[in-house]
Amino acid sequence: MYQLSISQRDQIQKGEELMSDLIKVNYDADQPTVSARELHEGLGIGTKFATWFPRMAEYGFAENVDYKTCYPNLGSENHGGQNMVDYQISVDMAKQICMIQRTDKGKKYREYFLDLEKAWNSPEAIMARALQMANKSIDSLKEQCKFLGGQLVEQQKLIAELQPKANYVDTILSSRSLVVTTQIAKDYGMTATTLNKILHDMGIQYKTNGQWVLYHPYQGKGYVSSKTIKIERRDGRADVVMQTQWTQKGRLFLYEHLKKEKILPLIELCD
Repeated sequence: MYQLSISQRDQIQKGEELMSDLIKVNYDADQPTVSARELHEGLGIGTKFATWFPRMAEYGFAENVDYKTCYPNLGSENHGGQNMVDYQISVDMAKQICMIQRTDKGKKYREYFLDLEKAWNSPEAIMARALQMANKSIDSLKEQCKFLGGQLVEQQKLIAELQPKANYVDTILSSRSLVVTTQIAKDYGMTATTLNKILHDMGIQYKTNGQWVLYHPYQGKGYVSSKTIKIERRDGRADVVMQTQWTQKGRLFLYEHLKKEKILPLIELCD
């Protein structure tokens, strides 16, 4: 963090003391400003403020450049609790207004604003403001880093949670071989009989002639393939049966549907 030198702090303190003697100075903007109403009162202007200020603004001053409209609460005791219009005017505008008045008070205030500008624009004050801005930038960067660090932690947690799913899906996508229901059932820690029943209850498949086949909405989508298997009956007769095998696309299809029923593969249940 940048630090102000003793001389810089003294310069700022002297400047602040100077700038608070005659009229309150506002430092919320990039350049110091003063209240037009307070200046009007300090100069002892006889004309009403509502009439006087628009006349002053006609001397080549622009709104939102030389002055900005504001509505400070001037207090219920003197103004019935109403917000009366005021203007925050630049020191340069205030200085020129003072010169227009051609009065002793106008001269006094003008000299005051000249001294204010001199103090504000001194090398020490400029350096001090630059250091203060640098400190604000550093604080802002620290907050951004803190925020980004928190986001990184959350992302790492999310990655850790999704990693098992990614591993299982990657396993499915990396293989092109057909798998039987028994193999898929093992991924979920159950038997083929149990998995077949679950898929039947979900309206995905039904059994015909000893073979599990898909219901019409899921047919022809590349989820399964039928394989002819030669078998030998108990009486010694040779025969063939049809066996349903799942493609990796079908395996992924089952994964998505089972997940909706909160049935997950064992790899996703591991810590």
